[in-house]
Amino acid sequence: MSNSLRRTVAVSLTLFCALLPGSALAAGSGGASLGASASAKSSGPSGGSSASAPKSAPSHTANSGHLGDRVLRQGMRGHDVRVLQDYLSRAGFPTGIDGDFGPGTAASVRAFERWQHMNADGVVTARVAGALRAAVARAAKTNSGPVGVGHLNGDGTASPPANAPQTIKRLFAAANRIATKPYVYGGGHATWNDSGYDCSGSLSFALHGAGLLSAPLDSTEFETYGSPGPGRWISIWSNSGHTYMYVAGLRYDTSAQSSTGGSRWTDQPRSDRGFIESHPTGW
Repeated sequence: MSNSLRRTVAVSLTLFCALLPGSALAAGSGGASLGASASAKSSGPSGGSSASAPKSAPSHTANSGHLGDRVLRQGMRGHDVRVLQDYLSRAGFPTGIDGDFGPGTAASVRAFERWQHMNADGVVTARVAGALRAAVARAAKTNSGPVGVGHLNGDGTASPPANAPQTIKRLFAAANRIATKPYVYGGGHATWNDSGYDCSGSLSFALHGAGLLSAPLDSTEFETYGSPGPGRWISIWSNSGHTYMYVAGLRYDTSAQSSTGGSRWTDQPRSDRGFIESHPTGW
C-alpha cells in the first residue's frame, strides 16, 4: 500500500472513531462524549460523582426527637424542644409547650440551671438534659402516692394533706394569704399584691406562689393553660366569664365567698357545666 493511501485510511479511521460515542479517542480529542456529559450532569459541586460522594454528617441544628441528642438553645425548634418544655413544667418550672425555644423557654431553663447550681446560660447540654430527667423522675416519685384531702380551718384558710408535695404546700400557703380578701374585678392582674382579687387573679396568685405560673392569666386564658383534662392534685375549670380550681379535694373559688363567710375555700362542689377543665402540666 502506498504512503498516500495509508495516510488516507488513517485519516478516515480517525474521523470514524471520533464520531463514536464515549470513545477514548473522542474524549482525548477535547470533545465531551455523551457518556462524559451524563457523568458531568450527575456530578456534585466538587465535580465528583454523586454516587461516590461521602455523606455529610448530620447538622447539630437538625430536628431531633430525643432530648439530649443535640445542644438546645434559643431560636431552635422541634419535638425535643417540646419534650424539654414538658419536662421543665413537670419539674416545677411552668413553660408553654409549643416546640419553639423562645425567650420564655430560655428563662425557664436558666431558672432550672440556677436551681441545680449550674451555669445559668439557658443552653441545654447533655448534662442539663440529664439533670432535668432526674428532676422529673424525682417529682414523679414524690407525686406517686395517694392524693390526700385538704382540711378547712376555722379562720377561712385551708391546710394541705400531710403527704402533699412541696409545690402543693406552697400553693396552699399562697392561696391562704388572699383567701378572705374581697372580690375586686381586675384585682391581681396589674400587681401581685393587691387590695382584692377577681376569680382569675385569685388563681393566678395561688399558682404563682407555687411556682406554676409566671404572669397573671384571665379566665379565658386559663382554658388553654397547662394540659387539658383533670390533674392529679390540681384541676382548673374555666370559661370566658369565670374560673375556679380544686386542689387536694378542696375548691378554691371566689363564688364560694358568699356562702362561706368570705373565704374562697370550700369543700362543696359546684356545677361545671359550660367550663373547660385543665391542669398545670405534671400536677
